[in-house]
Amino acid sequence: MTTPALLIRPSTPADLPAITAIYAEAVLHGTGTFELDPPDESEMARRRDDVLSKGLPWLVAESAGQVLGYAYANHFRPRRAYRFCLEDSIYLHPDARGRGVGRLLLTELVGRCEAAGARQMLAVIGDAANAGSIGVHAALGFEHTGVLKAAGWKFDRWLDVILMQRALGTGDTTPGID
Repeated sequence: MTTPALLIRPSTPADLPAITAIYAEAVLHGTGTFELDPPDESEMARRRDDVLSKGLPWLVAESAGQVLGYAYANHFRPRRAYRFCLEDSIYLHPDARGRGVGRLLLTELVGRCEAAGARQMLAVIGDAANAGSIGVHAALGFEHTGVLKAAGWKFDRWLDVILMQRALGTGDTTPGID
């Protein structure tokens, strides 16, 4: 029996129901996001449109017509000086975790962000016990840069935030050019 091929591609509006469901599961059952109430599909569409309007990628991983996960990059902060610094986000369907899907999504996301001229990518990882996210970022060259202790309160406990960073392209070795 063969495993269906995994396709990493730009998201489309048709992916929004699956994206919304994947994120809702993460909000309701996980600590990778500190959001407490799952946004509805129209809010997820607004978020996706915002990312795409900046010329940034929002990708999905698909196999046999099913969206297994998604990843996107957005500016770390809205001030203009941060324009070369992006933060990544990756969410997977529970059945896709531990199968390399997150690594493939992040690899493609990094490549697209480098091609777009980004110079730094940050991972702001909810929960210091989030070994999967920490591991995939480390495997792709992200370095641990800090911990925000007890930054979030979810599921009746304090959660740390792990900060990781990776240079993209020429990083900080050459001037940023708009």
